[in-house]
Amino acid sequence: MSGVTLNNVIKRYGNVQVVHGIDLQIDDGEFCVFVGPSGCGKSTLLRMVAGLEETTEGQINIGPRDVTHMDPAQRGVAMVFQTYALYPHMTVEQNMGFGLKMNGHPSREIQEKVREASSILKLDDYLDRKPKALSGGQRQRVAIGRAIVRGPEVFLFDEPLSNLDAELRVEMRVEIARLHNEIGATMIYVTHDQVEAMTLADKIVVLRSGRIEQVGAPMDLYRDPDNKFVAGFIGSPAMNFLDGQVAGGAVTVPGLDQTVQMNLTLPANETRVSLGLRPEHLEIIPGETHQVELTEALGGVSYAYLVASTGERLIVEERGDQRSKIGDTVGLQFDPARAMLFDTESEARIR
Repeated sequence: MSGVTLNNVIKRYGNVQVVHGIDLQIDDGEFCVFVGPSGCGKSTLLRMVAGLEETTEGQINIGPRDVTHMDPAQRGVAMVFQTYALYPHMTVEQNMGFGLKMNGHPSREIQEKVREASSILKLDDYLDRKPKALSGGQRQRVAIGRAIVRGPEVFLFDEPLSNLDAELRVEMRVEIARLHNEIGATMIYVTHDQVEAMTLADKIVVLRSGRIEQVGAPMDLYRDPDNKFVAGFIGSPAMNFLDGQVAGGAVTVPGLDQTVQMNLTLPANETRVSLGLRPEHLEIIPGETHQVELTEALGGVSYAYLVASTGERLIVEERGDQRSKIGDTVGLQFDPARAMLFDTESEARIR
């Protein structure tokens, strides 16, 4: 197995630059997730690592090898796509071993590798079936098995769970996490779903408009985002943001109907800022400042959607037996140490 290094990687289509000087180190055996909104460049970057997109400038290394201009087959990678791309007339066993067969591997070796992969993925009972006789999750496992039998240095996943329903997505997340723990391979995984990123990754790379916004472990990004974009993208439900203004060494926040004292160096008075609070850091109390617009009861936890007098909306996590109802008028309290502050113009975190 090998790590992956990207040095000042740039991608252009004609005069349009879509990936802007990416520098990234993915360690051997690490599960790295590229996450970001549609159009942020995450799939393009993955395809550049795979060799399916030409790298305009910069260098890509897999282990000690410079693979920047190598053909995909020479890079030692295997890719699992959003679509299963299985041959409908072939059995599961034939689909998984087809790549090895085309490369001239002996039948006995192919059979051994397919059986080993099917055991890891719990596909032993389905080897004689054709794709039409499989569920979506089973088909995706076959696609992953086809990658495993090649014995790649790096596994690449391009939104592999997008076509599955909610229950199967959870099931396959567990399968992929278990697979990584079992074989210990370097994996790069692309998704727009930050829940997948948080639950699977050793390292998350947050992308926006072809640039890296922040790199780190899932909980490090959650607890210590560098800017408003990362703070809002990582976490479900998303962080609440409220307009505020620095005044007299504190932050006046009309949407909370209070002035917040914060233990950090504030910018000059009258500077416009954004106060960020995660739903679990807000607590509903008796009061008249916010209207409950909607509630989502999910069993052990509920989410109350509130509207402030300013028209700003907030989400509050509630637990316990007493929970708010639609139409209630409530107040809010929170620990100021839990709040984060961002510059309104640059969106940078104020620390």
